[in-house]
Amino acid sequence: MRRTRMATAAAALLALAATACGGGTTTGGGGSNDNPGTLTYWASNQGISLEHDERVLRPQLERFEELTGIEVELEVIDWDQLLDRILAATTSGEGPDVLNIGNTWSASLQATGALMPWGDEEFEAIGGRDRFVESALEACGAPGQDPAAVPLYSLAYALYYNRELFDEAGIEEPPATWEELIEVGQQLTDDDTYGLAIEGASYTTNAHHAFTFGQQHGADFFDEEGNPTFDTPEAARAIEQYIDLLGEADIAAPGNAEYAQNQSLSDFSSGRAAMLLWQAAGRAVQEQGMDPDAYGVAPVPFQANPPEGGRHVNSMVAGINIAVFGNTDNLDGALEFVEFMTSDETQRALNQEFGSLPPVLSAQEDPVFDTEELNVLRDTLANSAAPLPQVPEESQFETLVGTAMTELFAEAAQGRDVTEERVLEKLTEAQQQIQQ
Repeated sequence: MRRTRMATAAAALLALAATACGGGTTTGGGGSNDNPGTLTYWASNQGISLEHDERVLRPQLERFEELTGIEVELEVIDWDQLLDRILAATTSGEGPDVLNIGNTWSASLQATGALMPWGDEEFEAIGGRDRFVESALEACGAPGQDPAAVPLYSLAYALYYNRELFDEAGIEEPPATWEELIEVGQQLTDDDTYGLAIEGASYTTNAHHAFTFGQQHGADFFDEEGNPTFDTPEAARAIEQYIDLLGEADIAAPGNAEYAQNQSLSDFSSGRAAMLLWQAAGRAVQEQGMDPDAYGVAPVPFQANPPEGGRHVNSMVAGINIAVFGNTDNLDGALEFVEFMTSDETQRALNQEFGSLPPVLSAQEDPVFDTEELNVLRDTLANSAAPLPQVPEESQFETLVGTAMTELFAEAAQGRDVTEERVLEKLTEAQQQIQQ
């Protein structure tokens, strides 16, 4: 990539993300590309490990090279480092040609000016805008602007439960409400098993749940003008409810407070936890040895008695987009690669391997995507999922609020009582940081 000066907004986002998240690297991975026969690609971690993703992606990248003569230099990046890496690249100009981004980051990264806008001409180069599910396109950038990316994988959160443990406990149905979730979780918790596995150290997962459960309590985290409203009583009650699963309710192991991305999967697949709240976990737990018949899939629970202003939402509109850096030296090759990655054949192959839904309409028609799990995800996306606000500060919401929740989980694991007042205090700190 050519070194270039990016927008001041990128530097501000980078500084904030580094302060809030910690960890991650501060260097880009691409550099100048003087060879039109190569592309650098940053892929997000979709499977149980970075190595697993490499095994899944490599045959497709080799097929792309056979078709086009373009070699793809691949790096799979963990979710808890990906945003830091991207923001560093937008500042330095030393990044990949093509990259995956969380769809919730689209407007934030769009505001830096670092990503290529997808106008009519660019969409035409990959087969047209109307190939994609409309709701997936809506999570590709700010309203009224050309998208900053293209949908690649569609996801939603669901509740996964161990059928054998449920049967042994005489539980006939998965919990549909929060009250039932706690009741069932406590019934399933004993010396060897906890009712639920969570990932308290994954700030991205924390932020997703904060938004979803915030919606159930009537919290938005941003007002209609896009201004942050983190520290509201509704938001505090929603987050307290989630933290209490490890705290007062005691249905998640204290060690889960230190779990990062993917670490809850082994607890569930091994039977150490009876339930799991996750995005498209089926393929991942099967990779860890769990038989497909051993688990069931249900919607994430709702509030039994929603408070005033509460909404019927049980997942954020989850998904991964694919984007092109605006200063790539191989724009034609990058467009060819995005066209390949969003082709029907590649969409079917990759989404099947990762257990996600294709955002490409024609690829969704394949019978392989007609499963119990994917039908739950499809129904959730169609009827009870809400998109995170597509505003420039959204990525800061994830880093600040998600990290605050990591700190609250640590307090709960130490036996401290995480009250609504304590949560509100942490949200006020996050609000003050975003306003600096």
